[in-house]
Amino acid sequence: MANYVLSVGMEVHAELLTESKMFCRCQVAFGGEPNTRVCPVCLGLPGALPVPNKHAIELVMKTALALNCTIARDSVFHRKNYFYPDLPKGYQISQYGETNPIGYHGWIDIPTEGGKTKRIKIARVHLEEDTGKLMHLPGGGSGVDLNRAGVPLMEIVTAFPPDIESPEEAKEYGERLRQLLVYLGVCDGKMEEGSMRAEPNPSVRPEGSETYGVKTELKNLGSFRSVFGGVEFERDRQVAAIERGEPILQETRGWNEDTQASYVMRVKESENDYRYFPCPDLMPMHFDDAMIERIKATIGELPIAKWQRYQSEFGLSEYDAGVLTAERPWAEFFEACVAAGAEPKAACNWMNSDFARLLNETGQSVVEQKGRALSKVTPAHIAELTELIAKGTISGKIGKQVFEDMYKSGKMPKSIVEEGGMTQVSDSGQVDAWTAEVLADNPDVVQKYHNGQTNVMGFLVGQLMKKSQGRANPQLAQEALRKALGE
Repeated sequence: MANYVLSVGMEVHAELLTESKMFCRCQVAFGGEPNTRVCPVCLGLPGALPVPNKHAIELVMKTALALNCTIARDSVFHRKNYFYPDLPKGYQISQYGETNPIGYHGWIDIPTEGGKTKRIKIARVHLEEDTGKLMHLPGGGSGVDLNRAGVPLMEIVTAFPPDIESPEEAKEYGERLRQLLVYLGVCDGKMEEGSMRAEPNPSVRPEGSETYGVKTELKNLGSFRSVFGGVEFERDRQVAAIERGEPILQETRGWNEDTQASYVMRVKESENDYRYFPCPDLMPMHFDDAMIERIKATIGELPIAKWQRYQSEFGLSEYDAGVLTAERPWAEFFEACVAAGAEPKAACNWMNSDFARLLNETGQSVVEQKGRALSKVTPAHIAELTELIAKGTISGKIGKQVFEDMYKSGKMPKSIVEEGGMTQVSDSGQVDAWTAEVLADNPDVVQKYHNGQTNVMGFLVGQLMKKSQGRANPQLAQEALRKALGE
């Protein structure tokens, strides 16, 4: 069998974080009673005229700038004409053309092995309205819920020829794009609620061929696990079909999560079938330098830049830097810890282990969040705790007890240590006394040590720490035991 090369274009739809819909003032929200957040505009009733949502336009421009796009100084909305029950007007207001969308010709870097990155080119970032949602009714038949119709929807499309060449890269691209959108505050990224949907377009061609294969489109995937599985399945399906001499059709295909297989939905339309033309109800948009610079100033440092800086500036590993930068509030909390005086690696260790575990167990957060209580632990708490350990005031083991206490009470670490008498004992006389007691309590272990079983030293150190209730200086404890054992 010949070798084949996979190419994957990606279309990602993201609902924007606005209070109202794109061309009317109906509320944007998830769920609720069907067809209750609608009006003549989003129902497509005769005579209703759309009015653009300025905030949605600014969010798309912000995203386009973060994706290194050129901003179209003059941009218009188009009508994309097709019939489907969830499209009340019989057309969708969208944007069309290479350089007409709000942003075009950009790129995003995704991480690869060895701390390197790969550049994925972006063709366009455009703004449109979402459609309604078809529903299966309990008594049989189908209904349509138009609460979602008219919600501001941003579409991000990768360039041709595609830069994505594996299921792993498709998944990584989707995850990094979602992270970016959440960082920017333009989309909540809740794929389980449909506020972000991915549509990979995989194709295969024989290795060495410059002619790209016929692509299929996997529609509305709701997780990056599905993106990976869908691209992998389509690659294998297309290769097998070509080997059997069967043609690949340009189809829109669904994805069955249970069977981990794609299925035909319809033969995909071409651009000409949509009969795009400028929407006569909407004025052209013009963006000047002042507006572009104002939006650009709101972006801040992006995830991939943070990930690289945390490795170079703080000496963190790729993994640690990735965990810290996964969510913007988590990264900002870490940087606040460092600003408060915490050693970066120590702060990282506490955050990614004990702190993350406790937040998960209690359902709390480091920022105000709906449905989650705010944690009592602040960057000042972690900075003070790391300082106590660094100075030898308390041991790392005692530090874990202090962390649990300060998480529950909100007290500062120094107060907890002083009130509980938890300071680390570095008095050699006291450590020697504990050493003598441990050796007297474990004569058989001492004999094993003298017989050459030096690995029992760990047990003896543990016994000494237990006797001191974790307060003995671990280094002094080892030195005292070695000395007492005749080393």
